[in-house]
Amino acid sequence: MSNTTLASRLLHLLDLTSLGEDDTPGHIRDVCASARTAHGLPAAVCVYPEHVTTARAALAGTPVRIATVVNFPEGGDDPQRVHRETRRAIAAGADEIDMVLAWRALKAGDAARARKGVDVCRLACGEGITLKLILETGELASPDLIRQACELGLDAGVDFLKTSTGKVPVNATLAAAAVMLDAIAERGGRCGIKVAGGIRTLAEAGEYLSLVEAHLGLNWATPARFRIGASALFDAICSELTQQP
Repeated sequence: MSNTTLASRLLHLLDLTSLGEDDTPGHIRDVCASARTAHGLPAAVCVYPEHVTTARAALAGTPVRIATVVNFPEGGDDPQRVHRETRRAIAAGADEIDMVLAWRALKAGDAARARKGVDVCRLACGEGITLKLILETGELASPDLIRQACELGLDAGVDFLKTSTGKVPVNATLAAAAVMLDAIAERGGRCGIKVAGGIRTLAEAGEYLSLVEAHLGLNWATPARFRIGASALFDAICSELTQQP
């Protein structure tokens, strides 16, 4: 696959992300304006909850989905907080919720506490809102714990398993993604995967796409099942596509 073909494919799989602590409405409008490329649109734009209404207005009339984060980035173990944040985000216009698993509770052996937050988020999302569960694989670290987190999410009926917040020292890795894909494949490939955190180049993104295809087939990686969360990658994609006549 040429770099141009890869860039074109990745654009439609991208969650263009802006999760800066100092993001302003003006900055979010600029990000959303940049999403309207001459080469197509990303799958979603992911912003903090306070910017959902701004992003919704800026991308009105497009199929770009508005994603936001809850229980982010800490991954606390208060299910009531998760429920409140999710309801408010949906009321503001979010199409997709990226929720951080209470990974510390899971790591401490309290899987039931970790599951509770996922269940209340799933309930608040209902049928129409996409739920992506952020496992924070770099903090879980061990393949066994990552696999346990995957099983928890799959049992709870999430729509995507997501590697990481991008806010910790170790974020997306191919090794963690492989564990996640194994779990997804064993359940029939009905759940999607989102990789996020530190993916900046076409080559890096291409490695994840190849890994997905090796586990689940060449036609599995559609925006409904595979996403890459990034901001710098968007620049690399646009740079490659702009060079073409």
